[in-house]
Amino acid sequence: MILQRAISPTLNTGNMHLKKNTLKQKLNQGKTTIGPFVGLPSPGIVETMGWMGFDFVVIDCEHGPMDYETAEHMIRAAELSNTTAILRIGLNEQQNIQRYMDAGAAGVMIPLINNGRDGKKVVDAIKYPPMGKRGAFAGRNANFGLQGMAEYIKESNEETFISLQIETIQGIENQDEIIATENADAIFLGPGDLSVNFGIPGETMHDKVIETIEGLTTKINASGKHTGTLGVTAEQTIFWHRRGINWIVSSAPKFLQAGAAAYLDTIKSPLGI
Repeated sequence: MILQRAISPTLNTGNMHLKKNTLKQKLNQGKTTIGPFVGLPSPGIVETMGWMGFDFVVIDCEHGPMDYETAEHMIRAAELSNTTAILRIGLNEQQNIQRYMDAGAAGVMIPLINNGRDGKKVVDAIKYPPMGKRGAFAGRNANFGLQGMAEYIKESNEETFISLQIETIQGIENQDEIIATENADAIFLGPGDLSVNFGIPGETMHDKVIETIEGLTTKINASGKHTGTLGVTAEQTIFWHRRGINWIVSSAPKFLQAGAAAYLDTIKSPLGI
């Protein structure tokens, strides 16, 4: 028998485009979007959150043991389950941030933004010239070079999502210049760190925290940007939604804890444990 090697047809790369950022689309349509932080290094949890119907996941590479390779697998899991992968990245340096973007992240949330200069550094790391200074590379982000670079760069500058996080006293003092950051999409207000910096750690629904977030929300929304904050419980999520915040982030571990606690409370008495 003579074995014949099949010759693959020429790839049609003309139909390859960057995946639309559905989080950004929904926010720009005035919709409220909900999704969890995922800080555990688990593509399976990300995929589950996507199939559950959340609008996005925030893969947390600021806290915890996440590495680049695991983050890339978690981005794949988000894409598979049709949700948007946003990465929270702790180090605001271009060579650090763009590695996550080259892995296919749809956008970022960058913490500890203390002034307009910090905000500009984020934009420069995410957007290609002329909008920013990101270095060109054809990795997962551009279908490993199968998408034309010129088209990819244009689509990337349109689709990538940037959120700057205000959570420090200095950030509050410089709020106007942070909010004015050109090409940033959203400002995320971190109630946990705000409570710590106000000297009331853990009191995320304290009057001072609420008043600060409400005041900032008014300015952010008036600027045309989106406001984000933390809604760990359903009650907190509804509370902030009613105050004009349309990007609300919860917590996958809190979902797991709440579900497990409810299960145990239900079975303990019947099982006598």
